[in-house]
Amino acid sequence: MSIVTYNNRSIRNISAIPGAAESLTHIKTLTASSSATLSFVDGSSDVVLDNTYPIYLIKIFNAHPATDGQKITFQGSTNTGSSYGVTATSTAFDAEHSEGDANSFSYNSSSDLAQATGFQPLSLNNIGNDNDQSASGELFLFNPSSTTFAKHFIYKGSSLNSGDYLSDDFVAGYFNTTSAIDAIQFKMESGNIDSGTFKLYGLKDS
Repeated sequence: MSIVTYNNRSIRNISAIPGAAESLTHIKTLTASSSATLSFVDGSSDVVLDNTYPIYLIKIFNAHPATDGQKITFQGSTNTGSSYGVTATSTAFDAEHSEGDANSFSYNSSSDLAQATGFQPLSLNNIGNDNDQSASGELFLFNPSSTTFAKHFIYKGSSLNSGDYLSDDFVAGYFNTTSAIDAIQFKMESGNIDSGTFKLYGLKDS
């Protein structure tokens, strides 16, 4: 069997691969504790959300609602968080599988936006507030500082809802504005974010 090498060195002797970690830079971590909203605002509390990076990634860990049966949602701002309600269009679909072995796969029309200014659901089914129920995922925001193009976003995550269904969630869309998006806010559809961790990263050009 041949040995895999990297720059003529055995893999076992490599302590780091140049460029693998450097491209992803941690910017800010927010931790929910009965929080009505969590916001990443450019220029506030060490947050960078401008043309420093062409792509931003927000990782959500175990977003848990205080109120049973809620979706975690997000929206953008063009005025550093003074208001959240940028016109957006999106699409959403999910696959579900229950602890009782029921399953489904469907387009989720109740969670899409059509030139609307409401908050975009990310978890596509209602998250339960049992101790073991939450939502986790990754939200990519592309070139938010552009003043030429619409700003695209993609979300991929999973959520455990109040009916003990695991939902594999897919959301994509765009903010239909040529103004820069300089703040992002998260909240539950109703009630507080009881707990959860939200991490903002910047991705450098390849």
